[in-house]
Amino acid sequence: MNKKSWFSILFVMMFIFSAFLAGCSYEKPASNNTGSAGSDDGDAGAARDEIKVGLDVDAGTMDPRLSKDTSAKRVSELVYDGLIRLSANLEPEPGLAEKWESPDPTTWIFTLRQDVTFHDGEPFTAEDVKYTFDSLIDPDFQAPYSSLYEPIKSVEVVDDYQVKFILKEPSAPLLSYLDIGIVPKHIGEKNDNTLSNNPIGTGPYKMVKWDKNSKISFEANEKYWGGSPKTNKLTYFIIPDNSTRVASLESGDIDIVHSPLSPQDIKRIKENDQFEVIETEGLGFTYLNFNQKHPILSDLKVRQAIAHLVNKEVISSDIYQGMDTPGKSPLIPASWAYDESISGFSYDPAKAAALFKEAGWEDSDGDSILDKEGEKLKITLSTHSEDPNRMQAVEYLQNEFTKNGVETEVKTSEWPTFSTGLTEGNFDIALVGWLNLVDPDRSFYNPFHTNGGSNYGKYSNATVDELIEKGRTTLEQAERKSFYQEAAKIVTEEVAYDVLLYQGYIAMYNKNLKGFTEHPAGSFYGLKDAEITN
Repeated sequence: MNKKSWFSILFVMMFIFSAFLAGCSYEKPASNNTGSAGSDDGDAGAARDEIKVGLDVDAGTMDPRLSKDTSAKRVSELVYDGLIRLSANLEPEPGLAEKWESPDPTTWIFTLRQDVTFHDGEPFTAEDVKYTFDSLIDPDFQAPYSSLYEPIKSVEVVDDYQVKFILKEPSAPLLSYLDIGIVPKHIGEKNDNTLSNNPIGTGPYKMVKWDKNSKISFEANEKYWGGSPKTNKLTYFIIPDNSTRVASLESGDIDIVHSPLSPQDIKRIKENDQFEVIETEGLGFTYLNFNQKHPILSDLKVRQAIAHLVNKEVISSDIYQGMDTPGKSPLIPASWAYDESISGFSYDPAKAAALFKEAGWEDSDGDSILDKEGEKLKITLSTHSEDPNRMQAVEYLQNEFTKNGVETEVKTSEWPTFSTGLTEGNFDIALVGWLNLVDPDRSFYNPFHTNGGSNYGKYSNATVDELIEKGRTTLEQAERKSFYQEAAKIVTEEVAYDVLLYQGYIAMYNKNLKGFTEHPAGSFYGLKDAEITN
Protein backbone atom coordinates (compact mmCIF):
# COMPACT_ATOMS: atom_id res chain seq x y z
CA MET A 1 0.00 0.00 0.00
CA ASN A 2 1.48 3.38 -0.94
CA LYS A 3 1.86 6.25 1.54
CA LYS A 4 -1.03 8.32 0.18
CA SER A 5 -3.46 5.37 0.40
CA TRP A 6 -2.31 4.59 3.92
CA PHE A 7 -2.99 8.17 4.99
CA SER A 8 -6.42 8.24 3.33
CA ILE A 9 -7.57 5.13 5.18
CA LEU A 10 -6.04 6.29 8.45
CA PHE A 11 -7.68 9.71 8.19
CA VAL A 12 -11.15 8.25 7.60
CA MET A 13 -10.77 5.89 10.55
CA MET A 14 -9.51 8.68 12.84
CA PHE A 15 -12.31 11.03 11.77
CA ILE A 16 -15.01 8.42 12.50
CA PHE A 17 -13.47 7.58 15.86
CA SER A 18 -13.00 11.21 16.95
CA ALA A 19 -16.50 12.12 15.82
CA PHE A 20 -17.85 9.24 17.91
CA LEU A 21 -15.99 10.48 20.98
CA ALA A 22 -17.18 14.01 20.43
CA GLY A 23 -20.75 12.81 20.06
CA CYS A 24 -20.53 11.20 23.49
CA SER A 25 -19.56 14.39 25.32
CA TYR A 26 -20.50 17.43 23.26
CA GLU A 27 -23.68 19.30 24.01
CA LYS A 28 -24.70 21.53 21.12
CA PRO A 29 -24.90 25.25 21.96
CA ALA A 30 -28.29 26.89 21.82
CA SER A 31 -28.95 28.31 18.38
CA ASN A 32 -28.11 31.95 17.82
CA ASN A 33 -30.94 34.36 17.21
CA THR A 34 -29.31 35.24 13.93
CA GLY A 35 -29.52 31.69 12.57
CA SER A 36 -26.62 30.27 10.61
CA ALA A 37 -23.64 32.30 9.47
CA GLY A 38 -24.59 34.98 6.97
CA SER A 39 -28.29 34.82 7.89
CA ASP A 40 -30.39 37.95 7.37
CA ASP A 41 -32.73 37.12 10.28
CA GLY A 42 -33.33 39.86 12.85
CA ASP A 43 -32.92 43.64 12.59
CA ALA A 44 -30.29 44.68 10.10
CA GLY A 45 -27.25 46.16 11.83
CA ALA A 46 -28.36 45.16 15.34
CA ALA A 47 -25.65 43.70 17.56
CA ARG A 48 -26.24 40.32 19.16
CA ASP A 49 -25.68 40.27 22.90
CA GLU A 50 -23.46 37.17 23.01
CA ILE A 51 -20.30 35.89 21.34
CA LYS A 52 -19.82 32.11 21.35
CA VAL A 53 -16.33 30.63 21.25
CA GLY A 54 -15.29 27.03 20.62
CA LEU A 55 -12.38 25.63 22.67
CA ASP A 56 -10.77 22.20 22.44
CA VAL A 57 -10.19 21.46 26.14
CA ASP A 58 -11.58 22.68 29.44
CA ALA A 59 -9.58 24.79 31.87
CA GLY A 60 -7.84 22.98 34.70
CA THR A 61 -8.13 25.86 37.16
CA MET A 62 -9.34 29.46 37.15
CA ASP A 63 -6.48 30.71 39.34
CA PRO A 64 -3.96 32.34 36.96
CA ARG A 65 -1.08 31.57 39.32
CA LEU A 66 -1.78 27.83 39.08
CA SER A 67 -2.91 27.51 35.48
CA LYS A 68 -0.83 25.50 33.00
CA ASP A 69 -3.15 25.02 30.02
CA THR A 70 -4.23 27.29 27.19
CA SER A 71 -7.93 27.26 28.08
CA ALA A 72 -7.17 28.51 31.59
CA LYS A 73 -5.15 31.29 29.99
CA ARG A 74 -8.08 32.17 27.70
CA VAL A 75 -10.18 32.61 30.85
CA SER A 76 -7.51 34.57 32.70
CA GLU A 77 -6.97 37.11 29.94
CA LEU A 78 -10.66 38.12 30.11
CA VAL A 79 -11.21 37.94 33.88
CA TYR A 80 -7.86 39.33 35.05
CA ASP A 81 -5.40 42.04 34.16
CA GLY A 82 -1.64 41.87 34.54
CA LEU A 83 0.69 44.72 35.32
CA ILE A 84 1.44 44.82 31.60
CA ARG A 85 -0.14 43.45 28.46
CA LEU A 86 1.85 42.17 25.50
CA SER A 87 0.93 43.68 22.14
CA ALA A 88 0.65 41.66 18.94
CA ASN A 89 4.30 42.61 18.39
CA LEU A 90 5.12 41.26 21.87
CA GLU A 91 5.90 44.73 23.18
CA PRO A 92 4.87 45.48 26.79
CA GLU A 93 1.94 47.90 27.06
CA PRO A 94 0.30 49.39 30.18
CA GLY A 95 -2.12 47.12 32.01
CA LEU A 96 -2.78 47.66 35.70
CA ALA A 97 0.53 49.53 35.70
CA GLU A 98 0.24 52.89 33.97
CA LYS A 99 4.01 53.24 33.74
CA TRP A 100 7.24 51.70 35.01
CA GLU A 101 10.90 52.48 35.34
CA SER A 102 14.11 50.62 36.10
CA PRO A 103 16.53 52.93 37.95
CA ASP A 104 19.10 50.11 38.06
CA PRO A 105 19.35 46.55 36.66
CA THR A 106 17.83 44.94 39.77
CA THR A 107 14.99 47.37 40.51
CA TRP A 108 11.63 47.90 38.80
CA ILE A 109 9.11 50.47 40.02
CA PHE A 110 5.50 50.29 38.80
CA THR A 111 2.97 53.09 39.10
CA LEU A 112 -0.52 51.58 39.26
CA ARG A 113 -3.89 52.71 37.97
CA GLN A 114 -6.16 54.30 40.53
CA ASP A 115 -9.92 53.79 40.89
CA VAL A 116 -9.74 50.19 39.62
CA THR A 117 -11.99 47.67 41.38
CA PHE A 118 -12.22 43.91 41.45
CA HIS A 119 -15.42 42.25 40.26
CA ASP A 120 -16.68 42.06 43.86
CA GLY A 121 -16.36 45.84 44.24
CA GLU A 122 -13.21 45.84 46.39
CA PRO A 123 -10.49 48.32 45.35
CA PHE A 124 -7.31 47.19 43.61
CA THR A 125 -4.08 48.36 45.29
CA ALA A 126 -0.37 47.63 45.49
CA GLU A 127 -1.10 45.09 48.23
CA ASP A 128 -2.77 42.85 45.64
CA VAL A 129 0.31 43.03 43.41
CA LYS A 130 2.59 42.14 46.30
CA TYR A 131 0.33 39.28 47.38
CA THR A 132 0.19 37.82 43.86
CA PHE A 133 3.93 37.76 43.32
CA ASP A 134 4.76 36.73 46.88
CA SER A 135 2.64 33.63 46.31
CA LEU A 136 4.18 32.94 42.89
CA ILE A 137 7.71 32.83 44.35
CA ASP A 138 6.69 30.92 47.49
CA PRO A 139 7.90 27.29 47.07
CA ASP A 140 5.01 26.06 49.22
CA PHE A 141 2.47 27.52 46.82
CA GLN A 142 3.84 25.33 44.00
CA ALA A 143 2.98 27.58 41.07
CA PRO A 144 3.81 25.58 37.91
CA TYR A 145 5.65 28.52 36.33
CA SER A 146 7.32 29.80 39.48
CA SER A 147 10.76 29.58 37.84
CA LEU A 148 9.78 32.42 35.49
CA TYR A 149 9.56 34.65 38.56
CA GLU A 150 12.53 33.15 40.41
CA PRO A 151 14.67 36.31 39.83
CA ILE A 152 12.33 38.30 42.12
CA LYS A 153 13.88 38.75 45.57
CA SER A 154 11.05 40.78 47.07
CA VAL A 155 8.09 42.99 46.23
CA GLU A 156 7.70 46.15 48.31
CA VAL A 157 4.63 48.35 48.63
CA VAL A 158 5.71 51.99 48.28
CA ASP A 159 2.16 53.29 48.69
CA ASP A 160 -1.32 52.26 47.59
CA TYR A 161 -0.51 52.84 43.94
CA GLN A 162 3.20 52.19 43.62
CA VAL A 163 5.10 48.93 43.99
CA LYS A 164 8.80 48.12 43.80
CA PHE A 165 10.32 44.84 42.60
CA ILE A 166 13.78 44.03 43.97
CA LEU A 167 15.57 41.36 41.92
CA LYS A 168 18.30 38.94 42.96
CA GLU A 169 20.01 39.61 39.65
CA PRO A 170 19.14 41.31 36.36
CA SER A 171 16.38 39.56 34.40
CA ALA A 172 15.95 40.38 30.74
CA PRO A 173 12.68 38.47 30.15
CA LEU A 174 10.90 39.32 33.42
CA LEU A 175 8.87 42.25 32.10
CA SER A 176 7.28 40.03 29.43
CA TYR A 177 6.07 37.66 32.18
CA LEU A 178 4.28 40.37 34.14
CA ASP A 179 1.11 39.92 32.12
CA ILE A 180 0.01 37.26 34.60
CA GLY A 181 -3.33 38.11 36.24
CA ILE A 182 -3.27 39.99 39.55
CA VAL A 183 -5.49 38.24 42.09
CA PRO A 184 -7.29 39.91 45.04
CA LYS A 185 -5.40 39.56 48.31
CA HIS A 186 -8.58 39.67 50.38
CA ILE A 187 -9.79 36.47 48.73
CA GLY A 188 -6.54 34.65 48.04
CA GLU A 189 -5.19 34.96 51.57
CA LYS A 190 -8.12 32.90 52.87
CA ASN A 191 -6.41 29.85 51.32
CA ASP A 192 -9.77 28.21 50.68
CA ASN A 193 -9.21 27.48 46.97
CA THR A 194 -12.01 29.89 45.99
CA LEU A 195 -10.11 31.38 43.07
CA SER A 196 -9.62 27.98 41.46
CA ASN A 197 -13.34 27.73 40.74
CA ASN A 198 -14.65 31.29 41.10
CA PRO A 199 -12.14 33.77 39.65
CA ILE A 200 -12.43 37.41 40.68
CA GLY A 201 -10.24 39.85 38.82
CA THR A 202 -10.27 43.37 37.42
CA GLY A 203 -10.68 42.33 33.76
CA PRO A 204 -13.26 43.21 31.11
CA TYR A 205 -15.43 40.15 31.83
CA LYS A 206 -16.70 38.39 34.95
CA MET A 207 -17.01 34.63 34.98
CA VAL A 208 -20.56 33.80 36.07
CA LYS A 209 -20.76 30.02 35.61
CA TRP A 210 -18.49 27.07 34.89
CA ASP A 211 -20.17 23.88 33.67
CA LYS A 212 -17.08 21.70 33.66
CA ASN A 213 -16.30 19.95 30.37
CA SER A 214 -19.22 21.78 28.77
CA LYS A 215 -19.09 25.60 28.86
CA ILE A 216 -17.78 28.67 30.67
CA SER A 217 -20.03 31.74 30.81
CA PHE A 218 -18.99 35.37 31.20
CA GLU A 219 -20.74 38.70 31.42
CA ALA A 220 -19.36 42.17 30.81
CA ASN A 221 -17.71 44.17 33.57
CA GLU A 222 -19.44 47.48 32.97
CA LYS A 223 -17.01 49.21 35.33
CA TYR A 224 -13.91 48.03 33.52
CA TRP A 225 -11.17 50.65 33.63
CA GLY A 226 -10.51 50.10 29.93
CA GLY A 227 -14.12 50.77 28.96
CA SER A 228 -17.15 48.51 29.05
CA PRO A 229 -17.00 45.62 26.53
CA LYS A 230 -19.12 45.98 23.41
CA THR A 231 -20.83 42.62 23.90
CA ASN A 232 -22.53 41.78 27.18
CA LYS A 233 -22.05 37.99 27.17
CA LEU A 234 -19.26 35.63 26.18
CA THR A 235 -19.51 31.85 26.30
CA TYR A 236 -16.71 29.33 25.82
CA PHE A 237 -18.02 25.96 24.62
CA ILE A 238 -15.76 22.96 25.21
CA ILE A 239 -15.84 20.92 22.00
CA PRO A 240 -12.93 18.46 21.96
CA ASP A 241 -13.15 17.29 18.36
CA ASN A 242 -11.69 19.73 15.82
CA SER A 243 -14.17 18.94 13.05
CA THR A 244 -17.19 19.11 15.35
CA ARG A 245 -15.99 22.51 16.54
CA VAL A 246 -15.73 23.78 12.97
CA ALA A 247 -19.11 22.27 12.06
CA SER A 248 -20.58 24.34 14.90
CA LEU A 249 -19.00 27.42 13.34
CA GLU A 250 -20.56 26.58 9.98
CA SER A 251 -24.00 26.06 11.48
CA GLY A 252 -23.86 29.39 13.34
CA ASP A 253 -23.86 27.78 16.80
CA ILE A 254 -20.30 29.05 17.37
CA ASP A 255 -18.91 32.40 16.21
CA ILE A 256 -15.16 31.83 16.44
CA VAL A 257 -12.71 28.95 16.68
CA HIS A 258 -8.94 28.88 16.59
CA SER A 259 -5.95 26.52 16.68
CA PRO A 260 -5.77 23.56 17.01
CA LEU A 261 -7.68 22.87 13.81
CA SER A 262 -7.69 20.15 11.16
CA PRO A 263 -6.34 21.03 7.69
CA GLN A 264 -9.33 19.77 5.70
CA ASP A 265 -11.66 21.98 7.77
CA ILE A 266 -9.50 25.05 7.22
CA LYS A 267 -9.54 24.52 3.47
CA ARG A 268 -13.34 24.22 3.44
CA ILE A 269 -13.88 27.35 5.55
CA LYS A 270 -11.47 29.34 3.37
CA GLU A 271 -13.73 28.58 0.40
CA ASN A 272 -16.81 29.86 2.24
CA ASP A 273 -17.24 33.63 1.90
CA GLN A 274 -19.30 33.78 5.11
CA PHE A 275 -16.14 33.45 7.20
CA GLU A 276 -12.82 35.12 7.86
CA VAL A 277 -9.69 32.98 8.17
CA ILE A 278 -6.64 34.54 9.76
CA GLU A 279 -3.30 32.71 9.45
CA THR A 280 -0.09 33.86 11.07
CA GLU A 281 3.17 32.54 12.45
CA GLY A 282 2.53 31.11 15.87
CA LEU A 283 4.47 31.36 19.10
CA GLY A 284 4.88 27.65 19.69
CA PHE A 285 6.24 24.31 18.59
CA THR A 286 5.14 20.68 18.68
CA TYR A 287 7.72 18.21 19.91
CA LEU A 288 8.60 14.73 21.08
CA ASN A 289 9.65 14.81 24.74
CA PHE A 290 12.11 12.02 25.59
CA ASN A 291 12.11 10.70 29.14
CA GLN A 292 15.79 10.76 30.12
CA LYS A 293 15.12 8.41 33.06
CA HIS A 294 13.78 5.63 30.84
CA PRO A 295 16.26 2.71 30.86
CA ILE A 296 16.39 2.52 27.06
CA LEU A 297 15.93 6.20 26.18
CA SER A 298 18.65 7.27 28.60
CA ASP A 299 21.11 6.16 25.89
CA LEU A 300 21.93 9.14 23.63
CA LYS A 301 22.56 6.93 20.59
CA VAL A 302 19.09 5.41 20.93
CA ARG A 303 17.46 8.85 21.12
CA GLN A 304 19.44 10.01 18.09
CA ALA A 305 18.50 6.86 16.19
CA ILE A 306 14.80 7.40 16.92
CA ALA A 307 15.12 11.05 15.83
CA HIS A 308 16.40 9.78 12.45
CA LEU A 309 13.15 7.81 12.06
CA VAL A 310 10.97 10.94 12.27
CA ASN A 311 10.00 12.26 8.84
CA LYS A 312 9.00 15.82 9.67
CA GLU A 313 8.37 16.71 6.04
CA VAL A 314 5.71 13.99 5.74
CA ILE A 315 4.09 14.93 9.05
CA SER A 316 3.97 18.59 8.00
CA SER A 317 2.73 18.03 4.44
CA ASP A 318 0.49 14.94 4.75
CA ILE A 319 -0.98 15.30 8.23
CA TYR A 320 -0.86 19.07 8.83
CA GLN A 321 -1.00 19.92 5.09
CA GLY A 322 1.48 22.77 5.53
CA MET A 323 -0.46 24.39 8.36
CA ASP A 324 2.57 23.79 10.61
CA THR A 325 6.09 23.62 9.18
CA PRO A 326 8.96 21.18 9.89
CA GLY A 327 10.78 22.05 13.11
CA LYS A 328 14.46 22.12 13.93
CA SER A 329 15.16 23.40 17.44
CA PRO A 330 13.38 25.02 20.40
CA LEU A 331 14.10 28.46 18.89
CA ILE A 332 11.00 29.35 16.86
CA PRO A 333 11.23 31.36 13.60
CA ALA A 334 9.26 34.23 15.18
CA SER A 335 12.00 34.70 17.80
CA TRP A 336 14.84 37.19 17.48
CA ALA A 337 17.13 34.34 18.61
CA TYR A 338 16.16 31.94 15.80
CA ASP A 339 19.08 30.10 14.20
CA GLU A 340 18.46 28.68 10.74
CA SER A 341 21.72 26.73 10.86
CA ILE A 342 20.48 24.29 13.53
CA SER A 343 19.19 21.51 11.32
CA GLY A 344 18.26 18.80 13.80
CA PHE A 345 18.09 15.19 12.57
CA SER A 346 17.14 14.28 9.01
CA TYR A 347 14.92 11.31 8.21
CA ASP A 348 17.48 8.59 7.57
CA PRO A 349 16.62 4.97 8.53
CA ALA A 350 20.12 3.80 7.52
CA LYS A 351 21.74 6.18 10.02
CA ALA A 352 19.19 5.10 12.61
CA ALA A 353 20.12 1.43 12.08
CA ALA A 354 23.81 2.22 12.45
CA LEU A 355 23.24 4.11 15.69
CA PHE A 356 21.07 1.33 17.11
CA LYS A 357 23.86 -1.14 16.28
CA GLU A 358 26.45 1.07 18.00
CA ALA A 359 24.21 1.07 21.07
CA GLY A 360 24.08 -2.74 20.99
CA TRP A 361 20.59 -3.21 19.52
CA GLU A 362 20.31 -5.79 16.71
CA ASP A 363 17.70 -8.25 15.48
CA SER A 364 19.33 -11.42 16.77
CA ASP A 365 16.27 -13.70 16.52
CA GLY A 366 14.90 -12.62 13.14
CA ASP A 367 11.54 -11.28 14.35
CA SER A 368 12.18 -7.80 12.88
CA ILE A 369 12.37 -6.23 16.36
CA LEU A 370 15.75 -5.12 17.69
CA ASP A 371 16.93 -6.70 20.90
CA LYS A 372 19.83 -6.50 23.33
CA GLU A 373 20.80 -9.09 25.93
CA GLY A 374 17.38 -10.74 25.61
CA GLU A 375 15.41 -7.48 25.91
CA LYS A 376 13.24 -6.15 23.09
CA LEU A 377 13.58 -2.52 22.00
CA LYS A 378 10.11 -1.39 23.03
CA ILE A 379 8.75 2.09 23.71
CA THR A 380 5.38 3.79 24.19
CA LEU A 381 4.35 6.92 22.28
CA SER A 382 1.70 9.00 24.03
CA THR A 383 -0.40 12.07 23.28
CA HIS A 384 -3.85 13.46 24.08
CA SER A 385 -7.05 12.44 22.35
CA GLU A 386 -8.49 15.94 21.82
CA ASP A 387 -6.15 16.68 18.90
CA PRO A 388 -6.71 14.37 15.89
CA ASN A 389 -3.62 15.77 14.14
CA ARG A 390 -1.41 14.60 16.99
CA MET A 391 -3.22 11.28 17.15
CA GLN A 392 -2.52 10.78 13.43
CA ALA A 393 1.10 11.77 13.96
CA VAL A 394 1.72 9.16 16.67
CA GLU A 395 -0.01 6.48 14.59
CA TYR A 396 2.25 7.38 11.67
CA LEU A 397 5.35 7.35 13.90
CA GLN A 398 4.31 4.01 15.35
CA ASN A 399 4.35 2.56 11.83
CA GLU A 400 7.73 4.12 11.02
CA PHE A 401 9.35 3.02 14.27
CA THR A 402 7.98 -0.53 14.11
CA LYS A 403 9.09 -1.20 10.55
CA ASN A 404 12.59 -0.11 11.60
CA GLY A 405 12.80 -2.50 14.52
CA VAL A 406 11.34 -0.51 17.42
CA GLU A 407 8.29 -2.20 18.91
CA THR A 408 6.02 0.77 19.52
CA GLU A 409 2.79 1.06 21.47
CA VAL A 410 0.54 4.13 21.16
CA LYS A 411 -1.26 5.45 24.20
CA THR A 412 -3.81 8.26 23.94
CA SER A 413 -5.86 9.73 26.74
CA GLU A 414 -7.88 12.83 27.49
CA TRP A 415 -5.87 15.95 28.27
CA PRO A 416 -6.19 15.90 32.10
CA THR A 417 -4.93 12.31 32.30
CA PHE A 418 -2.22 12.85 29.69
CA SER A 419 -0.91 16.08 31.28
CA THR A 420 -0.83 14.48 34.73
CA GLY A 421 1.26 11.61 33.38
CA LEU A 422 3.55 14.10 31.69
CA THR A 423 4.15 16.20 34.80
CA GLU A 424 4.70 13.08 36.91
CA GLY A 425 7.21 11.66 34.43
CA ASN A 426 5.05 8.64 33.58
CA PHE A 427 5.82 8.46 29.86
CA ASP A 428 8.44 7.18 27.40
CA ILE A 429 8.09 9.61 24.49
CA ALA A 430 5.27 12.15 24.58
CA LEU A 431 3.97 14.22 21.67
CA VAL A 432 2.98 17.61 23.04
CA GLY A 433 3.47 21.33 22.39
CA TRP A 434 4.58 24.63 23.87
CA LEU A 435 2.72 27.88 23.26
CA ASN A 436 3.12 31.54 24.21
CA LEU A 437 6.89 31.52 23.69
CA VAL A 438 7.23 35.29 23.99
CA ASP A 439 10.92 35.11 24.90
CA PRO A 440 13.54 32.37 24.34
CA ASP A 441 13.87 32.12 28.12
CA ARG A 442 10.40 30.61 28.13
CA SER A 443 11.53 27.98 25.62
CA PHE A 444 14.54 27.00 27.70
CA TYR A 445 14.47 27.68 31.44
CA ASN A 446 11.42 25.66 32.43
CA PRO A 447 11.88 22.77 29.95
CA PHE A 448 15.68 22.28 29.97
CA HIS A 449 17.23 23.76 33.10
CA THR A 450 17.97 21.04 35.65
CA ASN A 451 15.67 22.82 38.10
CA GLY A 452 13.09 23.89 35.52
CA GLY A 453 9.48 23.53 36.61
CA SER A 454 8.45 21.89 33.30
CA ASN A 455 11.49 19.68 32.80
CA TYR A 456 9.27 16.61 32.51
CA GLY A 457 11.93 14.45 30.85
CA LYS A 458 14.48 15.21 33.62
CA TYR A 459 17.09 16.47 31.17
CA SER A 460 20.23 17.80 32.85
CA ASN A 461 23.37 19.37 31.40
CA ALA A 462 25.54 21.76 33.44
CA THR A 463 26.70 23.65 30.35
CA VAL A 464 23.12 24.18 29.22
CA ASP A 465 22.16 25.34 32.72
CA GLU A 466 24.93 27.94 32.60
CA LEU A 467 23.96 29.17 29.13
CA ILE A 468 20.30 29.47 30.12
CA GLU A 469 21.21 31.41 33.26
CA LYS A 470 23.42 33.77 31.25
CA GLY A 471 20.64 34.26 28.71
CA ARG A 472 18.27 35.20 31.52
CA THR A 473 20.57 37.62 33.37
CA THR A 474 22.27 39.33 30.41
CA LEU A 475 20.46 42.48 29.29
CA GLU A 476 22.11 42.91 25.88
CA GLN A 477 20.01 41.09 23.27
CA ALA A 478 22.93 40.20 20.95
CA GLU A 479 24.69 38.42 23.82
CA ARG A 480 21.51 36.68 24.86
CA LYS A 481 21.06 35.46 21.31
CA SER A 482 24.46 33.74 21.30
CA PHE A 483 23.73 32.00 24.62
CA TYR A 484 20.37 30.63 23.49
CA GLN A 485 21.68 29.52 20.12
CA GLU A 486 24.48 27.55 21.78
CA ALA A 487 22.01 26.00 24.23
CA ALA A 488 19.67 25.12 21.34
CA LYS A 489 22.47 23.29 19.51
CA ILE A 490 23.23 21.18 22.58
CA VAL A 491 19.67 20.21 23.55
CA THR A 492 18.94 19.40 19.91
CA GLU A 493 22.05 17.24 19.52
CA GLU A 494 21.30 15.46 22.80
CA VAL A 495 17.65 14.95 21.78
CA ALA A 496 16.11 16.29 24.97
CA TYR A 497 13.32 17.24 22.59
CA ASP A 498 12.86 16.44 18.95
CA VAL A 499 11.03 19.52 17.67
CA LEU A 500 8.63 18.20 15.03
CA LEU A 501 6.83 21.33 13.89
CA TYR A 502 6.80 25.08 14.21
CA GLN A 503 3.18 25.95 14.85
CA GLY A 504 1.09 28.33 12.82
CA TYR A 505 -1.80 30.19 14.45
CA ILE A 506 -5.19 30.19 12.75
CA ALA A 507 -8.44 31.86 13.79
CA MET A 508 -11.69 31.37 11.87
CA TYR A 509 -14.81 33.37 12.55
CA ASN A 510 -18.17 34.52 11.26
CA LYS A 511 -17.77 37.65 9.09
CA ASN A 512 -20.49 39.26 11.19
CA LEU A 513 -18.00 39.35 14.07
CA LYS A 514 -16.62 42.88 13.92
CA GLY A 515 -13.81 44.50 15.88
CA PHE A 516 -11.86 41.38 16.89
CA THR A 517 -8.09 41.73 16.67
CA GLU A 518 -6.11 38.50 16.49
CA HIS A 519 -2.92 37.95 18.48
CA PRO A 520 -0.07 35.51 17.66
CA ALA A 521 -0.34 34.06 21.18
CA GLY A 522 -4.03 33.30 20.56
CA SER A 523 -5.22 35.86 23.10
CA PHE A 524 -8.97 36.48 23.29
CA TYR A 525 -8.58 39.81 25.09
CA GLY A 526 -9.53 41.46 21.79
CA LEU A 527 -13.07 40.08 22.13
CA LYS A 528 -13.83 42.94 24.54
CA ASP A 529 -13.96 45.24 21.51
CA ALA A 530 -15.87 42.81 19.31
CA GLU A 531 -19.56 42.51 18.49
CA ILE A 532 -21.74 40.53 16.12
CA THR A 533 -24.05 42.43 13.80
CA ASN A 534 -26.64 40.99 11.45
